[in-house]
Amino acid sequence: MLEYNLPRYLPSAEELPDSDETPVDNELQELIPGLLKAILLILWSERMDWLFAIDMGIYYHPDKPAIVPDGFLSLGVERFYDEELRPSYVLWDENVVPIFVLEVVSQNYRKEYTTKLAEYEALGVLYYVIYSSRRRRKPHLEVHKLVNGKYELQEGNPLWLPEIGLGIGCERGNYCGVTREWMYWYDEQGQRYLTPAEQVKQETQRAQQETQRAQQETQRAQQEAQRAQQEAQRAQQEAQRAEVAEQRVQQLTEQLRALGIDPDNLG
Repeated sequence: MLEYNLPRYLPSAEELPDSDETPVDNELQELIPGLLKAILLILWSERMDWLFAIDMGIYYHPDKPAIVPDGFLSLGVERFYDEELRPSYVLWDENVVPIFVLEVVSQNYRKEYTTKLAEYEALGVLYYVIYSSRRRRKPHLEVHKLVNGKYELQEGNPLWLPEIGLGIGCERGNYCGVTREWMYWYDEQGQRYLTPAEQVKQETQRAQQETQRAQQETQRAQQEAQRAQQEAQRAQQEAQRAEVAEQRVQQLTEQLRALGIDPDNLG
């Protein structure tokens, strides 16, 4: 946990700048963390103790500029305070250091492996994740874990993060109509969690399958009803034939008696 050396009186999040007016370098720096957040919004829809922020400033001292990662995750914090949501993330108000920070390397190198790594290390961020799709000889995804105050590079894609209860990794897929390599969350068995669009498609397919099954059951019920109706008709016809046969027997009996023959003593 970060040990603060701060002034006695501190500004609130509303009093601190919530933007340095610096635009992001490319669309991926918004879409990649945006996909991770979108998955969490469905996966953790019932939880209110987490925050995944995109391009939000992290303030650790009132007289120093905020650190603005491409994305970060905090656990054990309020999902939101009110309808205005958070303008920034102020450590002396939150009292929780982000557990996961993401930097997406753009075409313009932004000191992800030097200054930013040192800053997150000093803050005590447990997982510092760097993603660069332009790497040729190194993995596109690097996960650094804080061990005894220093970052150690972890191996694995996906890599399980037990303190978060999720795995992080990258693979090819489709998001926002773009097929490329994306970052995803994974379960402990290494199975990728679906994107919102994939979940909608899956639920649509399930609904269609349920509709088909219901239609098939209706058809079976109709067929059974038809068979039952046919059996009832057959039974009615047999009863009619039996009644006709009985009437013939009675007529024959009466004819025999009219001739003076006792039908009961024909043997």
